Amino acid sequence: MTTSDATTTAALRLGVNIDHVATVRNARGSAYPDPVRAALLAQQAGADGITAHLREDRRHIGDADIERLMQGLTIPLNLEMAATPEMQQIALRHVPHAVCLVPEKREERTTEGGLEVAREENRLAHFIAPLREAGCRVSIFIAADKPQIEAAARIGAPVVELHTGAYCDAHAEGRLDDRDTELRRLTEMAAYATSLGLEVHAGHGLTYDTVEPIAALPEIRELNIGHFLIGEAIFVGLPAAMAEMRRLMDAARAQAQKD
Repeated sequence: MTTSDATTTAALRLGVNIDHVATVRNARGSAYPDPVRAALLAQQAGADGITAHLREDRRHIGDADIERLMQGLTIPLNLEMAATPEMQQIALRHVPHAVCLVPEKREERTTEGGLEVAREENRLAHFIAPLREAGCRVSIFIAADKPQIEAAARIGAPVVELHTGAYCDAHAEGRLDDRDTELRRLTEMAAYATSLGLEVHAGHGLTYDTVEPIAALPEIRELNIGHFLIGEAIFVGLPAAMAEMRRLMDAARAQAQKD
């Protein structure tokens, strides 16, 4: 099977990020709602993986949540984290299926951009080596930018996750020309990353209104979606929110294959 055939026929996976269940829990300092319960519900509802971001300030997911997720899940856990010694040690202690390195600033409300790999190649290459040796699949969360993709390939990361935030923001704000420019960039860079032998994921800010053009890209193997799904779950429940997202993803991928 050629690379082109593989990307055409591969099923698109849905990773569900449960961070913001913990955000609601922590707003009252209570034990509920429980993000691990949400993860298990998402697993039961057909999620292909669970994503949790253990931030340095522990503003949502906590260390005990990671412990319980590792014990309770039967689907892969994708641990998002900053490239710091503390986080490296936590990942090496738990050895989740995947580790996704993301940039992190304490003052930001959410991850604002992709990781700067090109200027930190040497440090990041040494940082990910023990993670890979331990059996973690390392992913790098980056902008759809050629130098960053090339740097991720050079340091030995097998996966890149393309930041879809600018595309989603432009759509939400009605800047349609900017949206289309961002979509073209994502399309081109997904193909370029695949040509370098990288597996391509995407995420950040995706909603029912924005997911289909991204899901239609044949090179993308996984979408990680959290904030929107957790928000929609308040009104319809998490399984129903996931089912609609999955329907849109699958329909877009099927139509792209026909075209």
